[in-house]
Amino acid sequence: MTETTITPAVLRDKLSAAKGPDAVARSAAEERNAALTKPPGALGRLEELALWYAAWRGDARPRIEAPQVVVFAGNHGVTARGISAFPPEVTVQMVANFQAGGAAVNQLARAAGARMEVVALDLDRPTADFCEAPAMSDDDLAAALTAGWNAVDPQADLLVTGEMGIGNTTSAAAIALALYGGEAADWAGRGTGLDDEGVSRKAQVVAEAVALHAPETGFDTLRCLGGREVAAMAGAIARARCEGIPVILDGFICCAAAACLQAENAGALDHAIAGHGSAEQAHEALLGKLGKVPLLNLGLRLGEASGAALAIPLLKAALECHSGMATFAEAGVSGG
Repeated sequence: MTETTITPAVLRDKLSAAKGPDAVARSAAEERNAALTKPPGALGRLEELALWYAAWRGDARPRIEAPQVVVFAGNHGVTARGISAFPPEVTVQMVANFQAGGAAVNQLARAAGARMEVVALDLDRPTADFCEAPAMSDDDLAAALTAGWNAVDPQADLLVTGEMGIGNTTSAAAIALALYGGEAADWAGRGTGLDDEGVSRKAQVVAEAVALHAPETGFDTLRCLGGREVAAMAGAIARARCEGIPVILDGFICCAAAACLQAENAGALDHAIAGHGSAEQAHEALLGKLGKVPLLNLGLRLGEASGAALAIPLLKAALECHSGMATFAEAGVSGG
């Protein structure tokens, strides 16, 4: 079967046609929640998580059985400007580590019972230095969106996307500045461990890039300022939206990819929750722009889907309570 190439135009159409949550399933889940053996609202946010997930899966009593974690990797030409504490060769080395099962996310995915894949995207062909030219051509963007789209298993019942790419916090900061404005220094953080001078240089690079391109749409922002792994995450998150697969967003870079989708379609992230608030200085502000409240706040700044993977068991626990608890009638408890 011939696979569809996911261009921005195709993706806009697919997002516009995507179905929303199942109102009937949501109503049935609310009725069940109201009858469970607990005081109303006693499980706090866990209750809303269960209702949200039930609506997106069209099942009033769901469980997570087949979570998927996908880590995308790409290289960035802007690293030549000294905006990272690590050289670009680390991207290739870390991909090998993922594939060997040696990274943090491998352990977290296994602990969560999630299947994990790694998708490396033209690591020998970095994106252009976006202070000089758009990071990607139209064809490059389409190829990355398509790779992300095709990486999603339609049978998965939860998706987490992560990234590896030296220089990609600079890309994410540029995307955030282009989409939301402010000052470059508001969005440029320490990334992999820059000192104050490095952060200042990074902010200058971000400001120059956004001024050069001045992109007007989410996908144009992604093309001019993103990376292949960032675009692939956007493609995967969009595929999950179209398949009705709930998503847990990871850190600053993942949320920057998601922001490009929301800039194109206001409901593009209705199927997504934020897994954690990272230590990257601008992540809290970006989550605020997306309207997402993180499940966890543990000071993580690793990327690679680690924070979102760590949140999978929390979402599982919410569903186990919702779907496994007895109702007052089933338990023979008075008061329901």
